[in-house]
Amino acid sequence: MQIFKKDTTFDFMGKRRIAAILSTVLIIIALVSIVTRGLNLGVDFTGGTLVEISSPQPMDLDAVREVMEKADFEGAMVQYFGSAHEVLIRLAPREDLSSAEISTKVLETLRNDYPDEVEMRRIEFVGPQVGDELTEDGGLAMLYALFGILVYVAIRFEKRFAAGSVIALVHDVIITIGIFSLLGMEFDLSVLAAILAVIGYSLNDTIVVFDRIRENFRKMRKGTAEQILNVSINQTISRTLITSLTTLLVLLALFFLGGEIIHGFAFALIVGVIVGTYSSIYIAGSSILAMGVSKADLMPVVKEGEKIDDRP
Repeated sequence: MQIFKKDTTFDFMGKRRIAAILSTVLIIIALVSIVTRGLNLGVDFTGGTLVEISSPQPMDLDAVREVMEKADFEGAMVQYFGSAHEVLIRLAPREDLSSAEISTKVLETLRNDYPDEVEMRRIEFVGPQVGDELTEDGGLAMLYALFGILVYVAIRFEKRFAAGSVIALVHDVIITIGIFSLLGMEFDLSVLAAILAVIGYSLNDTIVVFDRIRENFRKMRKGTAEQILNVSINQTISRTLITSLTTLLVLLALFFLGGEIIHGFAFALIVGVIVGTYSSIYIAGSSILAMGVSKADLMPVVKEGEKIDDRP
């Protein structure tokens, strides 16, 4: 239609079925991976001892694992921490040894194979009870955040907008967590914090789109709901993409230059920003369209006797 020719460049809503199929496939893959493979939970959640060691010479991970098994540290998880000269060892909780005794035993055991080369960089200990509490509290934090968003958007816009925003956010969280499960990356408190940040980032993008949708529903005289959503998304797409790209530049710098400690945090945010941008464009709008939102739902309530001459 001529009225939309000026604003509409991309038919986003016309591709919503393809986007829905893609999102469904990604969510199924993510859920299957989470259920079957689980998450590589960090010491923050599982409890235990984390030991970081370094050596002037490259260290072989298989050799370090064998050394740990000989020292009665069965099931130790050993991985490089930035380079082959730095190794991170995660040990299950030991009731018979304190954290100080564990670190001393690990260091002495490794120095038998790497005489005078191994240096202790850091050691962290989290009890099993603390790990369980963090797991429960972390899950509740996400649920509270989603519930608060549901209430806020319902008050600010309309209940179908609230449902659409939560659908988009759940979509983002499941896919982000699923990628961590598929790749076997460590899921610790910093990653959980990143996922909560992703919820806020994605919601901000979604609110910008929703605000334009509401505005266009009220001022455009003609057009279907699908056409109005297309116009609204096209009007906000440059802002959405510029915000996402500038954010990704910072996150990529953190990922490649920030060091191993924030590697998981930066990766979770990178995935979340990409998925969140996609969901703000497709999932949120498609959801409210599927729920039958119409112009009548967003028109301001006119009090009795109020003039309506200026209404478009």
